[in-house]
Amino acid sequence: MKKNSLPIKLLLLLSVWLAGCSTLERVPAVPSQYDSANVEVVGVPDVRYDIFTQSGINELVGHFHELQSGYVRQDNSAAFLSISGGGDNGAFTAGLLNGWTKAGDRPNFRLVTGISTGALIAPFAFLGKDYDVTLKDLYTNVTPSDIYRKRNIVEGFFADSLADSAPLYDLISQYVDEDFLKKVAFEYTENRRFLLIGTTNLDSKKPVIWNMGRIAMIGGPQALTLFKKVMLASASIPGVFPPVMLDVEVDGKKYQEMHVDGGANTQAFLYPPALTQKLKDENSFDRNIKREAYIIRNADLSPEGEEVRRRTLPIVLKTVGQLIHTQGVGDLYKMYISTQQDNVGYNLAYIEDDFEFPHLEEFDQAYMRALYDYGEKKAKGGYKWFKEPFGLSVK
Repeated sequence: MKKNSLPIKLLLLLSVWLAGCSTLERVPAVPSQYDSANVEVVGVPDVRYDIFTQSGINELVGHFHELQSGYVRQDNSAAFLSISGGGDNGAFTAGLLNGWTKAGDRPNFRLVTGISTGALIAPFAFLGKDYDVTLKDLYTNVTPSDIYRKRNIVEGFFADSLADSAPLYDLISQYVDEDFLKKVAFEYTENRRFLLIGTTNLDSKKPVIWNMGRIAMIGGPQALTLFKKVMLASASIPGVFPPVMLDVEVDGKKYQEMHVDGGANTQAFLYPPALTQKLKDENSFDRNIKREAYIIRNADLSPEGEEVRRRTLPIVLKTVGQLIHTQGVGDLYKMYISTQQDNVGYNLAYIEDDFEFPHLEEFDQAYMRALYDYGEKKAKGGYKWFKEPFGLSVK
């Protein structure tokens, strides 16, 4: 008995310690019986859409009509921009947009959407060439320590993520302030342009589309905080970065939602197909407008294969990576179908096989700078946009 007493004591101590490391506290999630249309962010209402419900589509259509009322269109064309996820591969979009500006034919987009790293880029792309320098700085000069702080194994196991994303929030805050919000609000209210960012509500298992222009229009400290939190949430990889907790209310009761990377649902989006269908049903879809969609996928769509070590973690990581890759290709097809149905031009950019540079770690400056230069060079020479999704036809 005496010989086994030490392991038993250690086991008891470990049990007590584990009991103290209970689940992190949170305010209860919204009960499933509530209609998502009735759930509002505390202090910043009516700024997002549940696109899987009719009420969510109706609300989006209502805001569209609200913006178009009394608006005199200057021309019969409209350009849309969709920016995908992809981590530090966002350097490709930053370079492409800068090169596109230098080429002299970059449109003033009527709609800009973003997911994950695309959500970090989208607000700056929305405000145009004045923020080209900002995008270049963000995707060529940041280091891993500007994005996250690693937690030790024990801390990470009992926390809500393996890393702390506070540095990323601080980085966002360096650029997104009250003045920035006023510029976004002006483009929304005066020029009738949409900026949409996608997150994933992990409690409801649904994608959420945020109208960043309306958030900016409301203004004030709460709106500014929400604007930054939505950007952060869309880029918060579950398990790697902490989820972003948002305080909401319904019927006077307070709840909390857990939001994570929009890429948990989709790698990129343009607009809900139900939106244009609703407009067509109302006979309010103007077919005389020439529409062009530009979709930037921050990924190599035909990566080279490599041998996988016969170990659990490498197998899991490679499989998850393959799932994300396949999901991203599927999203390109979904957008293609929508654009064909709505007579919208389809233009796709992605990282092609001619880009070859070692990717040693996430947010490796040398890699990002090489990828930025690659994207910029491609666009400066007049980017040759792909007119169909990758793999639709074999060249």
